[in-house]
Amino acid sequence: MEINTIDASLLAKMFLAGAKNLDAKKEWINELNVFPVPDGDTGTNMSMTILSAAKEVSALENITMPDLAKAISSGSLRGARGNSGVILSQLFRGFTKGISNYEKLDVVVLSDAMQKAVETAYKAVMKPKEGTILTVAKGAADKALSLIGETEDLTVFLDEIIQEAEEVLSRTPEMLPVLKQAGVVDSGGQGLVEVLKGAYDALMGKEIDYTIEGAAASSPIKISAQAQEDIKFGYCTEFIIVLNQELTDQQVYEFKGFLESIGDSIVVVADEEIVKVHVHTNDPGLAIQRALTYGSLSKIKIDNMREEHQEKLIKDAQKLAAAQKAQKEEQRLQEPAPDAPRKKIGFISVSIGAGINEIFKGLGVDYIIEGGQTMNPSTEDIINAIDEVHAETVFILPNNKNIILAANQAASLIEHKAVIVIPTKTIPQGITALVNYIPDKDAKDNEQRMLEEIQNVKTGQVTYAVRDTLIEDKEIRQGDYMGIGDSSILSVGKDRGDVVRDMASKLIDEDSAIISIYYGEDIKEEEAQEFASYLEETYPDCEVEVHSGGQPIYYYVISVE
Repeated sequence: MEINTIDASLLAKMFLAGAKNLDAKKEWINELNVFPVPDGDTGTNMSMTILSAAKEVSALENITMPDLAKAISSGSLRGARGNSGVILSQLFRGFTKGISNYEKLDVVVLSDAMQKAVETAYKAVMKPKEGTILTVAKGAADKALSLIGETEDLTVFLDEIIQEAEEVLSRTPEMLPVLKQAGVVDSGGQGLVEVLKGAYDALMGKEIDYTIEGAAASSPIKISAQAQEDIKFGYCTEFIIVLNQELTDQQVYEFKGFLESIGDSIVVVADEEIVKVHVHTNDPGLAIQRALTYGSLSKIKIDNMREEHQEKLIKDAQKLAAAQKAQKEEQRLQEPAPDAPRKKIGFISVSIGAGINEIFKGLGVDYIIEGGQTMNPSTEDIINAIDEVHAETVFILPNNKNIILAANQAASLIEHKAVIVIPTKTIPQGITALVNYIPDKDAKDNEQRMLEEIQNVKTGQVTYAVRDTLIEDKEIRQGDYMGIGDSSILSVGKDRGDVVRDMASKLIDEDSAIISIYYGEDIKEEEAQEFASYLEETYPDCEVEVHSGGQPIYYYVISVE
């Protein structure tokens, strides 16, 4: 079977198939992470990134190349999680720039688009490292370029590109010694290969379920009966509030937040006199009761979606979701008039536990994004946080090296306020940055001060190994405790106490003055205090502080300054 061109409809199928294949392999890809930590999540991050775009692709009714390109680019950019997810989104961003002006794609167009994909991704990374997803993408793009003039058959073209990508992937351990010692290939590169393989299956006509769970509306490609029957919120509720008085921006945000707590598919469009409301919920009465606190109601309409014709309801939901998205985009482009003057500086911090959340709040953080270690926030999560902070300049503290790229990507998409990302790689670095903020200084001075001060923080974290491996000549067995420093594994052993003490000894030196202990949700306070007493006796020149961090997975997070 020879195929010389790909139209928008076929490309949409190929993209969805690539997303489905990556999602199916995500756990296997997670296991390729070099560090055998329980939050190794390259596969998860890449999967969630591409599925964010896949949902937008599934929502398209009349698929054109420009609309498809926009859905892939916008969806992946906003849904990007972790370094691997951000790089994947940048690959898609460059690729879609290369295809958006064509009705059909051939070997030449696809080769050019792949070159643009690689160029865009490399530019997005400050210090590109070979032996990663970037190397695999470049190898595939170079192969595509070499095939121009040799074949016009896209089945041959894509097959040879995949073979080349796999060959480059197999060489990544030779480029990064840490991969070779761990006995794995690059996990991000493997994820990209799985996307290409899924796309190839669709090109060849393989039977594939293209349904994307959580898509905003029906897909013209395929919707399963099961997906139509599985309705989480049963009542489509609509009404208009005739306001007693105009709502403030804060009241609108609070009302939306309440609706989100009882349902989904929410649209709230407000002007001076009325508010148009739509929500899917299992208790319409709660929505109506809250609305009555703002004024009288008219045009109330409640439909039982489980009894209505499914196709009509899904199409209606698509229109409403599109209206909601358009409204949100307009709000981001045009800054709303606030009820009170914006403060000059605001802070967003990623956090990992209840106790650490409270520490950040006490240091003046306006908005906390939870889940830094166990689930990297997406670019859109960070954008939403920026929107919520009522300040002229917003500082973002990622507190995780795998979130910095997503934070930078979010900052680049914001136009209505200044955003400064302080590249904090750990929770202690984030805390130090906040402690050293001086309100009387301007944003640039504080940025420079924070950047300098976080360099003085050494961090150690104790967790457990999820598999056997060999790293940096350290033999690690599943279930072993590991003490991980800023750039390497410092200690490994069967006894948690021994590991945390040994790790501390490698962090503390004669210049150390302050040791801060943040103990996790699985550690009792008595154990943490015993460890603190040990440090005080062993390092009498250091001040020791103990805090309940409440973080999962990591038994201890320790900072040394």
